[in-house]
Amino acid sequence: MMEDYKQFLILFLLALAVGFGSIAFVLTWVLHYREGLGWDGGAAEFNWHPLLMVIGFIFLQGIAIVVYRLPWTWRCSKQMMKFIHAGLHVLTFILAVISVVAVFDFHNAKNIPNMYSLHSWVGLAAVILYPAQIVMGIAVYLIPATPVYVRAALMPLHIYSGLFIFTSVIAAALMGFTEKLIFSLKSPAYKDSPPEAVLVNVLGLLVIAFGGVVLWIATRPSWKRPKEEITQFVSSSSTRQEDFKTDTAVTTRTHLDLEARRRNGKAEESG
Repeated sequence: MMEDYKQFLILFLLALAVGFGSIAFVLTWVLHYREGLGWDGGAAEFNWHPLLMVIGFIFLQGIAIVVYRLPWTWRCSKQMMKFIHAGLHVLTFILAVISVVAVFDFHNAKNIPNMYSLHSWVGLAAVILYPAQIVMGIAVYLIPATPVYVRAALMPLHIYSGLFIFTSVIAAALMGFTEKLIFSLKSPAYKDSPPEAVLVNVLGLLVIAFGGVVLWIATRPSWKRPKEEITQFVSSSSTRQEDFKTDTAVTTRTHLDLEARRRNGKAEESG
């Protein structure tokens, strides 16, 4: 049983609440304060960029990072959880690529230079590193032929690089929020704190909070998934307990039936 299970559950539910809150805030931003969503090279196409980045590169990536630590998944095989972990990351990368295509299309249609800001440098670096991380994870941990000692040796690098990319994405998102507000808000300006600016600033705080909770969950040693032998033992033990309870119930019912038959036999003899 996981140590401090209640604390884990509270933090995981908090991460979900903050994550869904971030998605709600970015949707409100692009649908209410900006031009909505479209795919025509205009501002509506650009709006896919922050939306898909928050949904994919931040929320889904965060869930993929902690999915191994969900105690109700420990009865699933490690191989199954590897596929779920990898699948979430692949979906995240697809959404990230679509969001990058949207922002490049918008810049090219409006003759805006690409790749000149720190936000774009950090963001593109994360987008490039992310598939490399996925490929390494699949090659090392999903292919059975990989030697165990290679997996063990690369695990610290795999964990560190995943958390590094995740924090880099959050940093890039915060820079992107600020950059967009500075460029877009003219009258009133960003410095005057109009409602849109306040909403996006709160969105940034929610993204930071989500990242902080995910990193805390992902770095607690006591919340790691147990080794495969332990989870199998726990699962088989619980199965044996259920079988024992079932056998006991059947035996009890059998004794009661026999006792009832004896009593009916005695009653017939007396009659």
